[in-house]
Amino acid sequence: MRIEQLRDLLLENFSHSSKKGLTNEFIRLFHGRGGLYEGWKHITIDSIDTILSVALYSEMDSDLEAKLVEMLKNFITTSRHKTVVIQRRYLKESPSEILVGELKENLFVVENGMKFKLNLVSNQNSLYFADMKNGRAFVRENSKNKNVLNLFSYTCLFSVAAKLGGANSVSNIDMSKGALSVGRANHHLNEIDTKGVSFLPYNILKSFSRIKKNGPYDLIIIDPPTFQKGSFEAIKDYEKIIKKLPEIASQECTVLACLNSPDLDSGFITNIMSEYAPEFKFVKRLENLKEFASIDEERSLKNMVFSRNNQLIEQTLR
Repeated sequence: MRIEQLRDLLLENFSHSSKKGLTNEFIRLFHGRGGLYEGWKHITIDSIDTILSVALYSEMDSDLEAKLVEMLKNFITTSRHKTVVIQRRYLKESPSEILVGELKENLFVVENGMKFKLNLVSNQNSLYFADMKNGRAFVRENSKNKNVLNLFSYTCLFSVAAKLGGANSVSNIDMSKGALSVGRANHHLNEIDTKGVSFLPYNILKSFSRIKKNGPYDLIIIDPPTFQKGSFEAIKDYEKIIKKLPEIASQECTVLACLNSPDLDSGFITNIMSEYAPEFKFVKRLENLKEFASIDEERSLKNMVFSRNNQLIEQTLR
């Protein structure tokens, strides 16, 4: 694909989103990471209100990068964007550079009307994982009057969705106090009363006795990192959480089990659930966003829904 074709694709995707009235919401305009565009697997381009955010995952030929930058600067003359930010994820600490415009303080991204804090310059991760949008929509639609457990909560976006969906309570568990602090701010950003919402800096694998105290839980979200040195490794630690589900779950519990490893397929989760918590029956895998399409969906995000009570499967699917 040539630079000119990439420009046309950006224009088409942005125009389509604008017609749907989504211009102030997060939009992935180009997802090279899915492997659908030969030679462009190293790049993603996102629209965040008036910001065009570009991530490079490997070093580009200098001439091609210069042409890319020139194209992006030209692109924003025909769109509503005022700022272009490029992040070099292949370099140590993933530095970001503002190519055009400026970034305001206290940035946030909009998703289905929810607001989430955003950091585009300081961290490798922006505080927001856009590909989980359908997962958050599922949680919002299935949280009413429920006691929710949000494991590996990070900045607590699932918690915001659950409370806006009518959850009675949410327990957010994450080792990072800094992430939980951002999570509390995300609730305030959405004018959510945090009564009934807890932010607990626990090591999940060592804290099930404390986690159990707020149970039993009607909706459990498991969204771990694939690998986090010293704390979690999916291939050997995921089953430790699944084994504990019967102790902390209500009799009518729904589980959203997530995995974003290119090396572990959806069968990894269904198999360990079947072996270690067989009373939780597989309901469905949530569809991934079309704009995050992959040449091999088994290498992309897996959001797997399970129900402890077979009679609840139709309700869970709503």
